[in-house]
Amino acid sequence: MQSDAAFLRAWTDLPGQAAAVDDEPSVQHEHRRHYRSVWISDLHLGTPGCQAHALLDFLKHVESEHLFLVGDIIDGWQLRRSWYWPQAHNDVVQKLLRKARKGTRVIFIPGNHDEFARRYVDHNFGGVDGAEEWIHETADGRKLWIIHGDLFDGVIQCAKWLAHVGDSLYEFTLKLNRYLNSLRARLGLPYWSLSKYLKHKVKRAVSYVGDFEAAVAREARKRGVHGVVCGHIHHAELREIDGLLYANDGDWVESLTALVEHADGRLEIIDWSARALHARRAAALPAVPVEVEAA
Repeated sequence: MQSDAAFLRAWTDLPGQAAAVDDEPSVQHEHRRHYRSVWISDLHLGTPGCQAHALLDFLKHVESEHLFLVGDIIDGWQLRRSWYWPQAHNDVVQKLLRKARKGTRVIFIPGNHDEFARRYVDHNFGGVDGAEEWIHETADGRKLWIIHGDLFDGVIQCAKWLAHVGDSLYEFTLKLNRYLNSLRARLGLPYWSLSKYLKHKVKRAVSYVGDFEAAVAREARKRGVHGVVCGHIHHAELREIDGLLYANDGDWVESLTALVEHADGRLEIIDWSARALHARRAAALPAVPVEVEAA
């Protein structure tokens, strides 16, 4: 399948491509942020909604011992419908490969949009380890269960065809949203997210998020760990659920967030959206983000 071929091509460390990324001007050491661990998910490479340039900026400025790619890294669903793979998306992959070559432990846990990669778990691609799930021990001794989270999404598990229909409808909504915000920009109005509006106004959407978080936390408790790290629902969160830590690293389409572990084991959600907005303004580019919803 085309998405499988894209996965294998993208994660094969081609010398010429890698050199192009390695030759980028380096970020001064004092401007880099150093963490023990970093979690990112829902990049949706292969879609127009992927914020690849902002993600590259994040990867240039952040260093870590461990880097977890928590699913939906490459959007196979979208690639099957319409091929989209600009150079910036290839640069993201090559940047991740470079981090692996430079000593960062990079672990890739596939999600539902890149489920084709699940047949390659327990393999290593250019220094990146594939895994179905992972147990990570923080510097302060807590054990965290790391998964994408789609296995706890009732729509994905019980009516996958409906998830694909919803994904196509959401793609249409995103296109409409881009047109609306283009008009708002000409009128001097700020960006307005149709996606966030619907999430907060539709009771079933709010209930879906709550049910998902509770289900993931419940399963983590059964496994005897201290907490769980996941993605999937594009909603960054760091809180306790009945005494168990629930951490969602968000996404790199709308919120531009990551979860990080400091040297002492403390966890924090990093929001890169303000920096990305500043960079877009500095480059005189239209500050109109594009969204993709997890299905």
